[in-house]
Amino acid sequence: MKKIFFFALFFVALVSATAQKQPVDYADPLLGTSESRWMLNPGATMPFGMVQLSPDNQGGVWKSGYEYSLNNIGGFSHIHSWTMAGLSVMPTVGALNTRRGPADGPTTGWTTGYRSRIYKETEQASPGYYAVKLMNGDITTELTSTTRAGFFRFSYSDEEDAHILLDLDIPFENTAEILDAKITKVSDKEIEGYSKQKWSWNDYTVHFVVRFNRPIESFGGWVGNKVTKDTTAIAGKGKMGAYADFKTKKGDVILMQTAISLVSIEQARLNLETEMNPFNWNFDGVRDNAKNTWNALLGKIQIEGGSDVDRKKFYTNLYRSYVARTTWSDVNGKYVDVNEIVRQVDKNSPVYGSDALWNTFWNLNQLWALVNPDLTSNWVRSLLEIYKTGGWLPKGPAGIEYSGIMEASHEIPLIVGAYQKGIRDFDVNKAFEAMLHQQTTPGVVTPEGGYAGNKFFESYMKLGFVPTEEGQVSNTLEYAYDDWCVSQMAKALGKKKEYDMFIKRAGNYKNVFDTSVKYIRMKHKDSTWVKEWNPYCCTSFSGPGYLEGNAWQYSFFNPHDVQGILNLMGKDEFNNRLDEGFEKSARFNFNAEGDLYDRVPINHGNQPNMQASWLFNYSGKPWLTQKWTREIMSKYYGATAYHGWLGDEDEGQMGAWYVMAAMGLFQTDGGASTKPFYEIGSPLFEKVTINLDPEYYPGQTFTIEAHNTSDVNRYIQSATLNGQPLTKPWFYHADLVKGGSLVLEMGPEPNMQWGSKDEDAPPSMSARPKKKK
Repeated sequence: MKKIFFFALFFVALVSATAQKQPVDYADPLLGTSESRWMLNPGATMPFGMVQLSPDNQGGVWKSGYEYSLNNIGGFSHIHSWTMAGLSVMPTVGALNTRRGPADGPTTGWTTGYRSRIYKETEQASPGYYAVKLMNGDITTELTSTTRAGFFRFSYSDEEDAHILLDLDIPFENTAEILDAKITKVSDKEIEGYSKQKWSWNDYTVHFVVRFNRPIESFGGWVGNKVTKDTTAIAGKGKMGAYADFKTKKGDVILMQTAISLVSIEQARLNLETEMNPFNWNFDGVRDNAKNTWNALLGKIQIEGGSDVDRKKFYTNLYRSYVARTTWSDVNGKYVDVNEIVRQVDKNSPVYGSDALWNTFWNLNQLWALVNPDLTSNWVRSLLEIYKTGGWLPKGPAGIEYSGIMEASHEIPLIVGAYQKGIRDFDVNKAFEAMLHQQTTPGVVTPEGGYAGNKFFESYMKLGFVPTEEGQVSNTLEYAYDDWCVSQMAKALGKKKEYDMFIKRAGNYKNVFDTSVKYIRMKHKDSTWVKEWNPYCCTSFSGPGYLEGNAWQYSFFNPHDVQGILNLMGKDEFNNRLDEGFEKSARFNFNAEGDLYDRVPINHGNQPNMQASWLFNYSGKPWLTQKWTREIMSKYYGATAYHGWLGDEDEGQMGAWYVMAAMGLFQTDGGASTKPFYEIGSPLFEKVTINLDPEYYPGQTFTIEAHNTSDVNRYIQSATLNGQPLTKPWFYHADLVKGGSLVLEMGPEPNMQWGSKDEDAPPSMSARPKKKK
């Protein structure tokens, strides 16, 4: 926290001196909120906030939550975490109505529920704040938050019979069943309650406390269609909620503070009192705190040059990289583990929940480790805490449960990458033990119906590949990459036996590369190739094929050994196939619309080939990396509510990729090698300054200057690193974190000599073939 406040004060001084907009002013939470996921919304939240307070206007559909094109709101709910929701709030006036009503038919009347149209022109969103005026009652509703608590400000335009509804039944992507719930009025200003809910394998209880700045005049609730008035408690299951009534006059303001916990009501109250009491009902104080916290985080990267649109895209994508994953430990460090046991950790070492870490090595891992190594450290310790109490590293610990989402165990590259970059303030021996267990033990179905560990792993260890009779051939590639990551950790720790075993297994991708067609191909248990096959076939979500991709895409999926694929495919075939794929995909803005992954070669809208544009650095044509990374930044990414990220922006992954690419940096191998390095692309801005964390990195700042950069001048003509000529399209992480500068001279035509020699390519596991004499 001291570092956050230091950066906040630094940027306040900077802005005062230059009268320029602050980084937080460029971040727009409304960007991309049409067709976005439940976890990506315009609401008020802190980095990795437990409370993600946001408007909801859709039903229980895929990509539900908030849809920008719908001109109504059905409630403001507290939890927008993957597979999880909880406690929706809605202010209404007039006759009491306890039915939300359909998303496509809101009015102010009884027949369609309490859902209200909005005055769209009044809608505002900035990091940590959201506001809108509801047509039903002309109520201006404002939201802000701390990490675990929410703050509402309702301003009324007239004398009204006002109701504030607390609805526990919330439609979302994974609508939960309410098994047991109770809401109690405990004083004339305070309400408490809980809602035990379940979706599939995720069983969790949302505990909450709600308090007002003025006395409640009457309290009631509903279960199903039965409404009970003038009571002190409502209990039941299914569709249910409660309401607090007030008489308002013109100009009245009602303040409401809330907090949640997965542990207990007492813990929710502790979260509320700890985080909200210091502000003493000062809504604007909480809003300013959120703004300053976000500005400190976003301001760790300063950019110069570029247009306002470029800046908006940059800081909004940076914001998205920290907004969707969730803190599930309370202010004192208590949390509920995978076995539903209350545990205690250091309050400064939070336990996180999230969707999968599937392929985050191409986006979030490298951004977090570079800009916020302290948060990377927190993530590693959180993963190890779950291993310690549950016996397995989690893939995507929604609500601290083993979800089984997604494939492989790509939490491993996050841990290994942290260690290799010098982020080592965690139990290193425990980390290696956990990874060794994960990569030598077949996965299991957990008691609640989730999955821990790797599926199809017994066959993988026995055969060296995943046979089509069992699952996706693409899992072979992902398992092999994780094996390589473990080998690099073993190498760094001097564990030769383990290194030898895992470096051998890291080459298992070769077992499913058919040299006769030069593609990754589905294979039977008897090692014969599947005959009914083509490069664009067989996208799979379960069963045989290629997970959310096709053979064309996965044939380039080899993060740790791009040279190995070059050796198998041949450099000319590699370059021609890849470049032609980009040319074709540019017409579709590099996105497989409607999740039709078979249709386009380069599908930046999903994880399996987000590295594709960077591969030309390995194949002697770095100018094509410079060209195509720019094209993706321009075509795939937008700056409006309707065009932010065209595909599935999984909890900040697309955002983090943009930030790294805009700085001109990337790590195809996820930064997990014993000497991590960055590949170089085409920086979007004339100058980028990265403020390095002094607790982890010795340098104060690292700057990236791209002289004369523009959409036309996207090609590197020459480069220097710390004043010395740089002739290769990559450099070591150690050179960055000791401070210094990368200076690029940009121009309108490719310099086909720079970085194009075989020996200029970044490191890979396999050696380059020897040149014929």
